[in-house]
Amino acid sequence: MPDSSALAGPSATAGGALAGSTGGGPLAGITVVTLEQAVAAPMCTRVLADFGARVIKVENPKGGDFARDYDTVVNGLAAHFVWANRGKESLTLNLKSPEGLDVLHRLLDGADALVSNLAPGAMARLGLAGQDLAQRYPDLISVEIDGYGQGGPLSHKRAYDLLIQAESGACSVTGTAEQPAKPGPPVADISTGLYSAISILATLCGKQRSGGQAAAGPITVSLFDTMMDLMGYPLTYTQHSGIEQQPLGMSSPAVAPYGAYRTADGQTVILGTTNDREWQRLARDIIGRNDLADDATFATNTDRVANRAVLDEAIQGWCAQHDLDHIQKTADDAGIGNSRYNTTTDVLAHPQLTERDRWRQVQTSAGPIPALLPPAIISGFEYEMGAVPGLGEHTDAILAELGFEAAAISGLRQRGAVGPAYGTADTNDETQTGS
Repeated sequence: MPDSSALAGPSATAGGALAGSTGGGPLAGITVVTLEQAVAAPMCTRVLADFGARVIKVENPKGGDFARDYDTVVNGLAAHFVWANRGKESLTLNLKSPEGLDVLHRLLDGADALVSNLAPGAMARLGLAGQDLAQRYPDLISVEIDGYGQGGPLSHKRAYDLLIQAESGACSVTGTAEQPAKPGPPVADISTGLYSAISILATLCGKQRSGGQAAAGPITVSLFDTMMDLMGYPLTYTQHSGIEQQPLGMSSPAVAPYGAYRTADGQTVILGTTNDREWQRLARDIIGRNDLADDATFATNTDRVANRAVLDEAIQGWCAQHDLDHIQKTADDAGIGNSRYNTTTDVLAHPQLTERDRWRQVQTSAGPIPALLPPAIISGFEYEMGAVPGLGEHTDAILAELGFEAAAISGLRQRGAVGPAYGTADTNDETQTGS
């Protein structure tokens, strides 16, 4: 690896220096470097950015994060990408170039955390495996997201959300027995990203409480292990009963009655009970079936699950005689949980969002777009909801911050260590190896 001082102009200092986020938020002053693709790692770092961390997204000059090219529906940008990448800075580095890899190390000299989810073995080939990083940067929190965890027969395999959901059994408990399905949102990716963010926050908290004395050992989070946690209930049920619960579409194999019913005005209402008291209220106060309420056949949830078809028929018969508004008011008055089945188009105009002012505008290279606030409401803190970066948009500014003068940056560019100057060339002919 070349000496870093040889790559910079006269004013550069070896290693450079990075400033953390100067904005507000609980994570102001924290700097996160990320080698990320698709959803899992980008969701982790977007959460950190939303809370005020500075996130520097290192991308291959030829295409960058391959999620940039999933579609073009957001004014020419990809929906997945704009959703998972606001509030970040994009730096293009060719990590196969010694000079590009050296720039990354200079970034890590001043970073608090490194997040990655590249293809199996990619970090090790770059000399960035967890133990390598721990030796070189003892204070750096490194989080590597992978598919199946280390040391198992599937550890070498690429992993994407659908693949993991199928392997983990999640698809077998979704949809129907005749037609299993993948849950619509990429829950393996999202949940893994959130667990990764939690692990970083927990480590930061531990370091703060120890006065910075605690070393930050490498962290790995796998999509498969995350789905094992999310599958806790069905796995526990099968383990102790020997029964594989069959998926019931918009119902639950665990409780009854609980499901979707058509209304007189052609809509769908979801009605649910979670205990015996609620069942009594639903039977007596909503559908007027005291006979069912008094019948020992339906006394407990176990009984009702075994005889759900009778209850579903009775509830559907009542719902078919009433419109949605009447059903929901009656259920609310009786203290029974209920909701309306909505499509994504319905939800975009949902009054629960508009009346609570949950929409904001986020800047992108294609203009401002609407985006929902993060879920957590923290009194006195307003999310910055930073811009979605263009590929390589912040390359020159970050290099200058590290001490590279204009001539040195130009030299790096000529030698292919960094990508073209932002906005001057097409960089979409190749994507970085990742998962």
